[in-house]
Order: sequence, then C-alpha cells, then structure tokens
Amino acid sequence: MNPSAGQALAQLSATLAARGPVVLPALLLCDFGHLAREVERLESAGAAGLHLDVMDGRFVPQLTYGLVVVEAVRRAAKGPLEVHLMVEQPESCIEHYAEAGADILTVHLEGLSDPRLTLQTISSLGPQAHLAISPATPVERVEPYLDVCDGVLVMSVEPGFGGQRFNPVALEKLAHLAALRKERGGSFKLAVDGGISTETIGPVAAAGAELIVAGSAVIRSPDYTQAIAQLEQIARGVT
Repeated sequence: MNPSAGQALAQLSATLAARGPVVLPALLLCDFGHLAREVERLESAGAAGLHLDVMDGRFVPQLTYGLVVVEAVRRAAKGPLEVHLMVEQPESCIEHYAEAGADILTVHLEGLSDPRLTLQTISSLGPQAHLAISPATPVERVEPYLDVCDGVLVMSVEPGFGGQRFNPVALEKLAHLAALRKERGGSFKLAVDGGISTETIGPVAAAGAELIVAGSAVIRSPDYTQAIAQLEQIARGVT
C-alpha cells in the first residue's frame, strides 16, 4: 500500500468536509500512451483522487488493465487512488492491489462469496474497503455489511463499459443509503459511478453522493481543470 495513504485519505476527507462532493476522474478513457502525463494533468486540474477500473473480461465483458498499470499510476500520483475491482473472485487479488498502492479498494457485492470477510480483510491490509452494487442489485442487500465498509459505490450504469447513459435507479439507492446512514449514525461514504455529466451530477449530489466518479465528462473535455471545476460547482450548489 502507498506509504502516504493515511495522509492522502485524510486530505480527501478534509476536502469533503470543507467543500462538499468531489469528482474522481476515471482513467479508463485517458491516453495510456502518456499515462504519467495524464495523471499529472488531472491532479494539476484539481482532482481530489483518481479512479481506476480493473476489469478481467469475465466478471464484466471488457478487459482493461491490472497490477502493472495500478503500480505505474501509484508512482505518478500524489493523491489517493480508488481501485475498482470488476473481477471474478476478487478475494484472490485484493492483497496484491493493496500492495500496488490502492488507497481505496472497491469490490462488487455480486462477486463475493463472503462480503463481510472480504471487507474486513481489505481493512486489515490498509486500504479503505468500499462495496459496489450494480443497477439490478437491490440496495437492501448492502445493509448487512454497512458496519464493516468505509463506503458504498452505487453503479448508475452496468459495470464494464464507459460512455453509458445514466440509470436514475441510482438516485433512489443513494437517497436510501443516505437516510440509513443518518438513522444509524454511520460514517460510510457514498459514491456513484456511471453516466456522470453536467446534467446528472446535481441530482446524484442532492441524493447524497460525495465521491462522484466521472469518466468521459472529464477525460473527453479539452480542459480538465474547467471540466472538474464545473462539475464540482454544480454538485456543491445543490447540497
């Protein structure tokens, strides 16, 4: 794990407390021929953290990248990294991704045989443990594990491909989890991933999302600084 992870995560928490929701750019669509430059550009543009989508071609149809790329991003990045594992049997590789530098490890409820044990194992390795759910998964399935996870990532598209349209079912799930967190006095973070744009970021922030993953809305913009600032201004204007 990144030796400065505690500091990076503390800074992220301080940013959330002081400024409200933040955008975590997803690297899936970035220029991998100039990876270090892309990381530098995004962080210089004000990204509070970076989101890495690891896909194995089995849990989801697409195959992306793995440990080597995560390690390379870790060397280039100063801020926290969220590694989103869309893989079969994530239990078999979480230790490797913790060692590669993940500050947050996100695993899908749908792919876990023992969610509680997996989340506890991630926490014991050092990263924050986040639990992701796909659009078709009832939000109630997350509730038994809220005491052992640091965050819940609500997918607003089907996992596996970028550029999909936003599924509004995510708003209901976020609002439900936000109400439950308040009721129980919980501290888990709420995140959302998929179809984020200037049209959808306001509603997800209003529903309770704090960590907002944005892919094409940032990476396909000619100006990363302007894109991140605009999205965050919209998000913070409705919270």
